[in-house]
Amino acid sequence: MVQSSRGYIPGLADHGRRALGLEFEAQVIAAYGRHLLVRDTDGTSHEARPFGRRVQAVCGDRVLCERDTHHGEIHVKSVLPRRSTLARATLRGSAEAIVANLDLLVTVFAPLPKPDPFIIDRYLCAASSAGMSALVVLNKADLIDAADPALDEWQTWLAAYRAAGYETLIVSSHSRQHLDALRALLAHRTSAFVGQSGVGKSSLIAALAPATDIATGTLDKTEEGRHTTTASRLFDLSEGGALIDSPGVRDYAPAIDSLEPHSLGFPEVDQLATGCKFLDCRHLREPGCAVRLAAEGHQLDARRYESYRRLRRIRDELIEAQGPGKRS
Repeated sequence: MVQSSRGYIPGLADHGRRALGLEFEAQVIAAYGRHLLVRDTDGTSHEARPFGRRVQAVCGDRVLCERDTHHGEIHVKSVLPRRSTLARATLRGSAEAIVANLDLLVTVFAPLPKPDPFIIDRYLCAASSAGMSALVVLNKADLIDAADPALDEWQTWLAAYRAAGYETLIVSSHSRQHLDALRALLAHRTSAFVGQSGVGKSSLIAALAPATDIATGTLDKTEEGRHTTTASRLFDLSEGGALIDSPGVRDYAPAIDSLEPHSLGFPEVDQLATGCKFLDCRHLREPGCAVRLAAEGHQLDARRYESYRRLRRIRDELIEAQGPGKRS
């Protein structure tokens, strides 16, 4: 029997509460800590909060909600099964979900702040391991000087991503360069923009979904992006589909338990690994490693291979942080 002190009708079964509108399904369209905004199937938005610490809902989740008529609140009772989850590793090696139910992860970088390709790689590995498609976007094309020597480096990165099977785009939210191409890739999918702070994710969403009231920011004097986005928020696209804007980061490590253990989510490593001498090859110093030989012979991008090695070390360190019995 449920407690009437929470505003529920004693003895009323779950199907009865749903028939009376006390229980309903919704989608989380904004999440700030344990403060949630959910949208029901009629399109009405409600402020809500998780009921109990075990309920960990994130933007994009489908959830089961219940009205507390006594206190005038809406509680998220449970998270419905997710089709995909983007998660990060905590310092103790556990997984913390960021957004859920994505079809496409869009990793954005820009000329400023100084881009870190290893962060891009880790997001791509998380996407590959979770079964999502991924897109790499170089934003702020209007700030790119054709004479800038860094342009050759960025083009090399993009070529390596295309060789690994990822789509890439160079766009500008200011000049609207290639926004139509980006819009076409996002249509009828649920996507999330991720990347370093200040790369223009919010500005891109404002250009792609102009009816939104999303805030945008500028770079500070240290050229480190400000965290304009402090909560994950979902925005509907007029072409169909939705975009989730997530807070910018200065670093990111994917949840180790969700990483594909052999390739860590690097598609080119997965393809080359079939030629390794040992099935359990870690692709570091093992004899007969086809991945390492491909990197030495320039058939595998050297920077991507170094990124794999770094992520392997990070994974090992996080496994150690979890304690005995977790190492693999």
